[in-house]
Amino acid sequence: MKSKLSFSAYSTIGFMLFALFFGAGNLIFPAQLGQNAGTNVWPAVIGFLITGVGLPFLGILAMGFSGSSNLQELASRIHPAYAVIFTSLLYLTIGPFFATPRTGTVAYDIGITPFVGEGAGQVGLFIFTLVFFGVTMWLSLNPSKIVDRVGKVLSPVLIVLLFVLLMMVIVRPIGSIEAPQDAYANGAFVKGFLEGYNTMDALASLVFGIIVINAVRALGVTAKREVLAATVKSGAVAITLLAIIYVGIAYLGATSTEKFGIFETGGPVLNSAASYYFGSLGTIMLSVIIILACLTTSIGLITACGEYFHTLMPKVSYKQFVVFFSLLSLVIANFGLSNIITYSIPVLMLLYPPAITLMVLTFLSPLFKHSRVVYVAATVVALMISIIDGFKTFCDLVGIAYFNWMEPIVSFYKQTLPLYDQGLGWLLPVLGVILIVGIIVRVRRLFVTTVEA
Repeated sequence: MKSKLSFSAYSTIGFMLFALFFGAGNLIFPAQLGQNAGTNVWPAVIGFLITGVGLPFLGILAMGFSGSSNLQELASRIHPAYAVIFTSLLYLTIGPFFATPRTGTVAYDIGITPFVGEGAGQVGLFIFTLVFFGVTMWLSLNPSKIVDRVGKVLSPVLIVLLFVLLMMVIVRPIGSIEAPQDAYANGAFVKGFLEGYNTMDALASLVFGIIVINAVRALGVTAKREVLAATVKSGAVAITLLAIIYVGIAYLGATSTEKFGIFETGGPVLNSAASYYFGSLGTIMLSVIIILACLTTSIGLITACGEYFHTLMPKVSYKQFVVFFSLLSLVIANFGLSNIITYSIPVLMLLYPPAITLMVLTFLSPLFKHSRVVYVAATVVALMISIIDGFKTFCDLVGIAYFNWMEPIVSFYKQTLPLYDQGLGWLLPVLGVILIVGIIVRVRRLFVTTVEA
């Protein structure tokens, strides 16, 4: 049994965690943010880093601090039924509903489109994603060390390639930084904060945290304090790499608009930059690495979802779940990247507040003696606001009027909740409920103890 890990050990775990986090969204969203934020890129990036880096780190630490064996066990502190529903929805979101289809569409956008052009359209996307998710299904049905080995080789190569590209951007910027687009002209920080949701890493951290903790324990560290310390150090390695890459890609995006114009998504930004600096060789290298990186992420997500739902419904085999989720990902991928991103936003607006609330409750839990009442009260308040936010965001995105039952609730929230227009209307009410109900629980227990004495 070890009391602590060496620097190389937690660095290795940190690189593994980085590889788990680093997928399709980590490339396209900061590039898109940089293009749209323009001269307001720095406040936008700071907001993005809070949700794109800070929250995933918080999620990793929450799992380590809680001592829970998985997310469902942690969420069951609220209620067992809620735990199943919340965990299932989270797995489906980071799996076949949004994140897994996105790996296929990003791989196509960055890896294939530069060579076949936009003319290939829907047919090109379908043929590529059919092959992509066919390979995903095959390798998920037959787990082998090849995926791990490819991942271990790809992550360092991708990091090196990106760092070389970002160094070129610093030394020789593509162009001057242009004025921000409308959404970033005012409130760039808040816009960046909400954009960070799109990476889905904060949600994934509640799943990946257990992988990190198990890796630490496998190296012989078992004491809770030391496991948490190793988790902090490993998480710090991963999020530092993520933060550097996010800042660099956002700056690349901001300097690219003068020469390339503004793209609908972030994929073509990276392609154009690679071609600009390194010619066709750079484009080919970037394409191959991105396709393989997206493939390993896709396999990891399909495998994780298959394993979780098989434990939930043992009568359905793991292989059946893998086939179903691979086919579902194929279908959703063919709606296109922009549609996947658009329709994922309302779901993220629904899921993030209760997820962040669970993280906060995990750290504060010893203060209110792990009382279920506090967990339930805070989660109910978060859901009361986030469910409406999800519907509201959906209506805004598809350009339809609010449903009749929504209008008075939205109006009430706008008038009474601080930060509601910034998408953070749930934050202060949740913190207030935790404080008030937590104090009531402590006082009541103190009173009962005094009476019994």
